[in-house]
Amino acid sequence: MTAVREGLPDGRYGRSADQRADRKLKIIGAVLGAALLGVIGWSGVSYIADQDLSGRVITWDAVSDHAVKVHLEIIKGTDDKGVCTLRSQADDGSEVGRKDVTVDQRTGQVDTVVTVRTTKRATNAVLVGCTAPGRG
Repeated sequence: MTAVREGLPDGRYGRSADQRADRKLKIIGAVLGAALLGVIGWSGVSYIADQDLSGRVITWDAVSDHAVKVHLEIIKGTDDKGVCTLRSQADDGSEVGRKDVTVDQRTGQVDTVVTVRTTKRATNAVLVGCTAPGRG
């Protein structure tokens, strides 16, 4: 009876071409993965570092069918200036009021109460965002 061999003897002829290709693919994948993590980390740090002004709506109150009072808190650098945009919406989701609030006080935290005029009764007041000059 003849013995049938199923391949080359182990360790006799070195690695097969498939094993070399698998190793190269693993190395390329690891390098690309590390590069992707680096780009994600860099963009996250860059985004956070560019946030000179941050704010939040503390409370809001629809004082009439055509006005909303908003208590706004802004955290910033002492000498930073900028603009925070507030928006108000009706029941159906349509925008009924918008106001830009200039922030130029020489303090690190600004608490202010602003009145946003609306075209009809508002059901909310939302801070759209705060931007420093030249940041868009």
